[in-house]
Amino acid sequence: MIKKLKDFPRVSLCHQPTALEAMPRLSEALGGPNLWIKRDDCTGLATGGNKTRKLEFLIADAIESGADMVVTQGAVQSNHVRQTAAAACKFGLDCHALLERRVPNREPDYEETGNVLFDHMFGTSIEFRPAGLDMNAEAIEATNKLAKAGRKPYFIPGGGSNEIGALGYVSCAYEILDQIKANKLDIGWIVLATGSTGTHAGLLAGLHAAGSQIPVMGISVRQPKDKQIAAVYKLTKSTAAKITEKAIGVEKVIVDDGYVGAGYGQPNQGTLDAINLIARREGVLLDPVYSGKGLAGMIGLIGQKFFDTKKDVLFLHTGGAAALFAYGSQFSVAAE
Repeated sequence: MIKKLKDFPRVSLCHQPTALEAMPRLSEALGGPNLWIKRDDCTGLATGGNKTRKLEFLIADAIESGADMVVTQGAVQSNHVRQTAAAACKFGLDCHALLERRVPNREPDYEETGNVLFDHMFGTSIEFRPAGLDMNAEAIEATNKLAKAGRKPYFIPGGGSNEIGALGYVSCAYEILDQIKANKLDIGWIVLATGSTGTHAGLLAGLHAAGSQIPVMGISVRQPKDKQIAAVYKLTKSTAAKITEKAIGVEKVIVDDGYVGAGYGQPNQGTLDAINLIARREGVLLDPVYSGKGLAGMIGLIGQKFFDTKKDVLFLHTGGAAALFAYGSQFSVAAE
């Protein structure tokens, strides 16, 4: 059955609408189109980030199911786990998280600082896992064990990326379109980092349902292009089917995998330079895992003359600056 967003269970977690801000000094430095930034790092919950929008729907579903705790997973410095743990606290639920040691060769405090510090502050019980496992399967197994032990756990996939969580970015798509209209912008592209797919898929589904033709460029943070397109499209289709009868084609899913670097959570010099550039030009903090790679991709595309300079380009900032503390040794005070 096709529904409107108001028909889905939802709790209030997010400061919204988040700001849409011009970036004139970064635009000048790059010599490309006029750049704007959607500040979803400012959603409010536990230093903010994109997962807060998803959790409005996921936590509501957990409460409706009678859960007394949530179970989820992510990499060690997971923004999603941090926000899930905080949301659980806000509604009196426990949180259990599985953290994958996905990123090699990190500093000794990598598993203690940044997002992990916040996880502990929110009372999260944590299990670590080696790299390379099916982490959703591991978390489902943990969920089942907790249920057998008498708990009422609710499983949230990595990144909150399922049809329920993606509704948060259907909502964001509508919000962006309202702001574009209010600011009288002519947006040629929306650019974002794409990882667990929920933000990318929800945004595409929302724009499609609203009849918008604005294209979205996903800068992959982990997977090769073909694999990321397939994953995003699968979730986009199932999310769109909840809110519209109009079918969406795979051609709407556009991915650039040229900025993955050595792998997930491993920023190269281009990513570090992008983070320093926007910090010093606009006073904005990006993270080294997601939005930093996303901005590096946008900068690369500007250098390739990919964008029409007569149109505005919108960068979706998905948050995650807490992870910067776990990467401190890679950042320099040297001039840009």
